[in-house]
Amino acid sequence: MTQDTTEDTKPAPAAAATPAPADAPLVPASEAAKPSALPQDEIARMTDDIIAALKTVYDPEIPSDIYELGLIYKIEADAESRVHVDMTLTSPACPSAQQLPSEVRYKVKAVEGVSDCTVEVVWEPPWTKDMMSETAKLTLGMF
Repeated sequence: MTQDTTEDTKPAPAAAATPAPADAPLVPASEAAKPSALPQDEIARMTDDIIAALKTVYDPEIPSDIYELGLIYKIEADAESRVHVDMTLTSPACPSAQQLPSEVRYKVKAVEGVSDCTVEVVWEPPWTKDMMSETAKLTLGMF
């Protein structure tokens, strides 16, 4: 399953990581061209539940969740419901560099139907404030 999480309110990152709309369902990464082994309603439920779990993860220094901050670049799941998350941090020197990926893994693994989760911190494209949702910008007073 693949879910790129940039919302319509966020500009798309560089071409190398052009995400799909946030409401696009997860699609098995290895089966993008084939029909999913999971029923569409299960894909939709897992998509919603994974995003809801990610919205409970906060950078301790910023009063907005990591999903709204635009730190989640991609969510993929295979036919065995193993989920892989590509995420970034606001900077390479982020004091939460160890804690945030661990918390993402823990919370995604807790979603019903997810058998395992791996998290990779990526630096391309570099995170910018433009990747934040309007909700995060409003919360942080950036309008």
